[in-house]
Amino acid sequence: MIWPSEAVWEAVAPLLPGFTVEVLPEIGSTNTELMRRARTGQIEPVLLVAEQQTAGRGRLGRGWASRAGDSLTFSLGMPLAPADWSGLSLAVGVSLAESLHPRVKLKWPNDLWLEDRKLAGILIETASFGEGRKARRCAVVGVGINIAERDASGLSTPPAWLREVLPGIDAGGALLRIAVPLVRTVQAFESFGFAPFQARFNARDVLRDRAVVLGDGTTGTAHGTSESGALLVHTARGMNTVTSSEVSVRPAA
Repeated sequence: MIWPSEAVWEAVAPLLPGFTVEVLPEIGSTNTELMRRARTGQIEPVLLVAEQQTAGRGRLGRGWASRAGDSLTFSLGMPLAPADWSGLSLAVGVSLAESLHPRVKLKWPNDLWLEDRKLAGILIETASFGEGRKARRCAVVGVGINIAERDASGLSTPPAWLREVLPGIDAGGALLRIAVPLVRTVQAFESFGFAPFQARFNARDVLRDRAVVLGDGTTGTAHGTSESGALLVHTARGMNTVTSSEVSVRPAA
C-alpha cells in the first residue's frame, strides 16, 4: 500500500511543530511503542502507523487483531496538559465519527459502532516524565478501524467495517480523512475540555434512551453524557453517573 504520509505531514505540521509521520510494516503495538518513547523523554508529536499489529491492545486488556490492508491502526503521541482529562476518548470518538460517515455512531466510552456492530476502538494512555515544575505529560491516542470485512470469531461484539458505507476506501484514504480533524480535536480538548463536544457526542450516542447493563449487572436506561463525559444511567435507585472507563456497559438483550 502507498501511504499518504507526506500529505498528512504537510496538513498537520503547521498545527504541531516538530510533527512527524512514521509507517511501519509490522509492530507489536503502536501505543506500546509510543508509551515507551514517552517514558524516555521522546515527546515530539508523532503519528505512528502500523500496517499490521501483532500485539495490539484495546480497553480492559482486550487484544485488537489487525492484518495488513484490512484495518487502519495508528497512535498519535503529543505533549498534552488539559485541566481535566475526563472525556478525551469521547471527544476523539466524535472527531473520528464526524470525519468518517453520518451513519457511524458512538458507544461510550471509546468505540465507534455501525448498526450495533463495532467499527473501531480507541485506547488513550498517558505518560509522565520529569519532576517538579519541569514535569510534563504526554498523551498517546491509539485508534483501530476495521476497513475490510473481518471474521467475527471470538469477538464479543460483531464487527462492522468501513467499506460498508465507503466502498473502495483503503486505510490510507481513511487516515487522510481523520488526521487533521483529530489533531484539532485533541488541541481543542486541551483548551476547553469535553463540554464543547457533549452535544455532538450525544447526537451520535448509540446507547441513548436504550436499556443497558453495566458490568456489575446493574440495569437501567442510558441518558447520554454529562459535561465531564460521564455516562448517565437511570436505574431503580436513581440516576447513576458512570465515570470509569474500566466499567463495561452494553445494550440490554
